[in-house]
Amino acid sequence: MIEYVYENNIDIRAIKKACHVLDSGGLVAFPTESSWSIGCSIDSKEGLQKLKTLKGGKKINSISVLCCDIKQIQEMATLSNSHFKLIKKYTPGPYVFILPAKSKIEKVINMKRAEVGVRIPGNNIPFELIKQYGNPLFVITAAREMTEGETWDYTFTRENLYTYGWEVEDIPGLDLVLDTGEELPINLSTVIRLTENEPELIRQGAGLIDG
Repeated sequence: MIEYVYENNIDIRAIKKACHVLDSGGLVAFPTESSWSIGCSIDSKEGLQKLKTLKGGKKINSISVLCCDIKQIQEMATLSNSHFKLIKKYTPGPYVFILPAKSKIEKVINMKRAEVGVRIPGNNIPFELIKQYGNPLFVITAAREMTEGETWDYTFTRENLYTYGWEVEDIPGLDLVLDTGEELPINLSTVIRLTENEPELIRQGAGLIDG
C-alpha cells in the first residue's frame, strides 16, 4: 500500500496510518535524504524478525536506529561528551554513527556487547514519523536484492538502491510505503564508528566530514 506524503506539506493522517502499522508489528518504507529505508518499532520483535528476513535471514551483528533527537540516541547507545558534540554537529543529515548499544537494544536483538548505528534524518517525512510515533525505529536500507531473495550489507553499491516508491512496494513483507511520488536521489549515508577514542570513517557517503 502506498500513501503519498509531501516533505514540505506532510499529511498527518498518512503519518498516523504509518504509526498504526508500526504498532501492529508491521514494516513501513519511507524516503530519507540518502536512500529508501524500511523501519519497524524498536519494541516489536515481530518487526525486527521481518527486517532480518529481508536481510536474507542473517544474524544481526549490528542494527541501525532512526531517532528524532540526541535524547533518543542517548536512550539507545552509550556516547561520551566528545561523541555527543560530534553527533550534534553533523545531525540531522545523512550520517550513521556506530556506538556501543545499551542493554535495551541488546535485549531486543539478543546479543551482548552489540553495536548500534544511530541516525537523525534530515528528511521531514521520517522525522515527523518518529516524532508522532514517540519512539525510535529499527531501520535497514531498501535494496534491490530484497526482491530477489539475495543478501547484502552496508558496503553495497549505489546501483542497488531504489529511486521510486512504486519500486519499493515490490519488496515482500512491506505493509506501507510513504511516497513523495518523486524520484529520490541515489546516495549512500556516511558511516562513522565511535566505539573507540578516535572516530573512524567506515564509509564516505553523502555526508561530508571536516578535515
